[in-house]
Amino acid sequence: MRCRRSDYAVTNTVQVSSVAAVRRAVEELFTQAWPGAHAERISAAFADFERLFNGQFPGYYGCDTVYHDLQHTLDDTLAMARLLAGYDKSHAPEQRLGADRAVMGIVVALFHDAGYIRQTDDTQHRNGAEFTLTHVSRSARFLARYLPTIGMAEWVPVATQIVHFTGYEVPFDQIRLDDPRDRKVGHLIGTADMMAQMADRCYLEKCRDRLYPEFVLGGVAVSRGGDGRLRLVYGSGLDVLRGTPEFAADTMRTRLDGEFGGAYRYVEVLFGGRNPYMEAIERNLSYLKQVLHTRRWSMLRREPPCFTWEKNPLQNMRTLVIDHLKATVAA
Repeated sequence: MRCRRSDYAVTNTVQVSSVAAVRRAVEELFTQAWPGAHAERISAAFADFERLFNGQFPGYYGCDTVYHDLQHTLDDTLAMARLLAGYDKSHAPEQRLGADRAVMGIVVALFHDAGYIRQTDDTQHRNGAEFTLTHVSRSARFLARYLPTIGMAEWVPVATQIVHFTGYEVPFDQIRLDDPRDRKVGHLIGTADMMAQMADRCYLEKCRDRLYPEFVLGGVAVSRGGDGRLRLVYGSGLDVLRGTPEFAADTMRTRLDGEFGGAYRYVEVLFGGRNPYMEAIERNLSYLKQVLHTRRWSMLRREPPCFTWEKNPLQNMRTLVIDHLKATVAA
């Protein structure tokens, strides 16, 4: 099939809305990169991830965020596995990360957005997007509780630090890691998170239709300051799109090519020197440039499926956004 499908990764070969498909692809990459290493903890983590996001994990509701949905995390996790395999394939034995550290990186990728998922004793929040500004710290706390249950307690101090490379809550120079290899895993997970979502076939539509509502509920788009004044950052999903070129440029400068040191290049050894992720990102940004120049918003016409535990997630999100905006303006 020549046309890339909306819920498939950049190679159009792995369905990133399917836990089973991504697990198979990740386990295959793992066994090829680290022959003889055991993948049981990876399998266990995928099973628990599926339970968590589908509302079957004790003490938690399922995933109800429409941008940071199940597909988003699976896409990121596949990208992380590719980066890990590519990194070790590109380095001498004494510089490699090794199988155990790779397992840790894959597990952190699977649960890097666990902080968006509400706990069942939470009576104050109606949607996980309300945790936008604190979700990474919440993910770290989840990992601290979860890793010991699959025999990975020794990785808690590292995992709860490297997950912060996916967010903005902790400055990079305040992420404390003793082993440079652990910091490299952090760079890989931060890279995977950014490049997978920006390479999504429907990235532009998702920014407009799904990221904006999460920004509203998370207090990013509009809020009231301490002085009582209304602070407007994004008035609509189109405002998010208008800011995307600057966001992408800043992400490349400060993260992908900055702190992360061009780690996205490690996938190229797996694809004959090509980088399908960066190629897809360039296509998305080039198309966005056309849209913004012509203001032909109808060019963004894709309606990709949404993978949450709710039956009508987009409609539910719209209702919550309207209620939130009304309450914010009236406050």
